[in-house]
Amino acid sequence: MTEKLYLLGHPIAHSKSPVMYNAVYERLGLPWHYEPADLATAEEARAFLAARDFLSVNITTPYKPEALRAATHRAASAKLAQGANLLVKHGDALIAYNTDGQGCVAFLERTGFSFDDASVVVCGTGPTALAICHACAIAGAREVVLVGRDKERSRQVLETYVEAFDQLAHAAVDLPAAQEHHRSFRTAYDQTAFKFGSYATSTQAIGSADLVVNATTLGMKPDDPAPFEVGLLHEGQCVFDAVYGHGETALVVGARTAGCMVHDGAGMLVAQAVSSVQAVIDIAGADVDLEGIDLFSLMAEAAGFEVA
Repeated sequence: MTEKLYLLGHPIAHSKSPVMYNAVYERLGLPWHYEPADLATAEEARAFLAARDFLSVNITTPYKPEALRAATHRAASAKLAQGANLLVKHGDALIAYNTDGQGCVAFLERTGFSFDDASVVVCGTGPTALAICHACAIAGAREVVLVGRDKERSRQVLETYVEAFDQLAHAAVDLPAAQEHHRSFRTAYDQTAFKFGSYATSTQAIGSADLVVNATTLGMKPDDPAPFEVGLLHEGQCVFDAVYGHGETALVVGARTAGCMVHDGAGMLVAQAVSSVQAVIDIAGADVDLEGIDLFSLMAEAAGFEVA
């Protein structure tokens, strides 16, 4: 049965998602077609989601909160991120997930980065930033610091996340680690120090972090500055910029000049897409065999990315 799958966001003309997903579904022999839904207004996005004329939708900026509200069922990943980057239809249900954090961590671990006892700074206060904060805690981070332009905004967003995490972590049944070297929800909550700040007040945290992540949209335009003063960075740090496809961002250039290990968002895009494919195929009950297929390599090659 032919199914329609989409990427929803604005602007998304640069996105490699359609070519990546279509390469997988063609390889698997599925009559599924994936295409962009570039909608300029929230009203258009809400109407698109309400129509439910799709099997699944991947969601990018700025519609992740809209996607979460449209869902009838919400996975913990989407609840904690306060936004969904994947919706999958199953009967009358519309299930929300967020695979951004999982994709970020999975890619960085592919490169050899270890989250065990790491100090992480995440720039941004939106769903992508929260998803990455959570995934870093699950992966073993000792400290996760959420920073943004406004300290009070960072505080409010982080407190909402921590409160929701507390409820899930101390439910009747602890959610186990998805990977052997990761933590359960309860262990991650108990063993991670969550902090907040602004770019102006968190200079020490940025300068001492093992990993600094840009989960803002800064860098999507050629003249965008880095989120913070790149002079704070130094050799030995890992810097990850979730932005891709727009040339080197000011953060990437500054981090490389400082001698950091630097990655743009291409690897995260592929890794979170792998998780999305697996979720959609599982929920749809598609009769395919993923064994023996390196989804990461297949999708990266289709997108023309040279990533680890």
